[in-house]
Amino acid sequence: MCAPDTSLSSPKQKVLFKIKLFVWLFWATLFGRTRAMGGFGAPLRRNQFILLVFFLLQIQSLGLDIDSRPTAEVCATHTISPGPKGDDGEKGDPGEEGKHGKVGRMGPKGIKGELGDVGDQGNIGKTGPIGKKGDKGEKGLPGIPGGKGKAGTVCDCGRYRKVVGQLDISVARLKTSMKFVKNVIAGIRETEEKFYYLVQEEKNYRESLTHCRIRGGMLAMPKDEAANTLIADYVAKSGFFRVFIGVNDLEREGQYVFTDNTPLQNYSNWKEGEPSDPYGHEDCVEMLSSGRWNDTECHLTMYFVCEFVKKKK
Repeated sequence: MCAPDTSLSSPKQKVLFKIKLFVWLFWATLFGRTRAMGGFGAPLRRNQFILLVFFLLQIQSLGLDIDSRPTAEVCATHTISPGPKGDDGEKGDPGEEGKHGKVGRMGPKGIKGELGDVGDQGNIGKTGPIGKKGDKGEKGLPGIPGGKGKAGTVCDCGRYRKVVGQLDISVARLKTSMKFVKNVIAGIRETEEKFYYLVQEEKNYRESLTHCRIRGGMLAMPKDEAANTLIADYVAKSGFFRVFIGVNDLEREGQYVFTDNTPLQNYSNWKEGEPSDPYGHEDCVEMLSSGRWNDTECHLTMYFVCEFVKKKK
């Protein structure tokens, strides 16, 4: 705590004291001179009166200026001892809910729970590779002998030679006609070693494999540029966009093989950016009419091409 300074030692009190002392001396002197001049009744001179009023006004303004100054404070230097402890106050209202604290450390591993129910059956897996050719079976029992034939007639060689010659010519013409029928009407293409037949029935990949095998062939395997070009031209001229061919990675993801299990070492004709199988569902291969290959899903249905090996004469 601090209080105003009222001692005489302050600058303000010293100035006021000097002013009061000066005024008292002035009046004493003036009073003395007046007594000497014959008492208070003698009139003062005009100039002396004006100077006296002016002097008093200056003193008054000086006193007001000093009074208007802030009073210096004198602070106590002694320490106030604390009072006794007060009574406990009433319990306040509950505060707002605080923020959530940090997540604690992970607790110990719990006890193993009971075995759950059996889940639903999963999807059917990929078809396994084609097995090897089985061993040759045992020879069957001989059949029942046929009946006796009719007796022959005397040969007229000259006449029959002429007929045989005409038959040979007819057979040659028939072969040429059959080749035309196969290539144009029936839609069969051929190379020196194989026939290719475009089956215009929509089937999935596995059904296409089975269809070709039942008829003695296999799903077409273009193992070189010539075979690939022939099949692509066959598809394009037939007016189709895509067909199944005998290439897949059913046995091992990403390792494509032909249907006879030979790897794609010497030839392939993938479309740019293919094969691409981000979800692992595209395990079979289709050929586009451009001749390019693309991996696709095996459950889709489309036309396909079978190949048949020519029998050696």
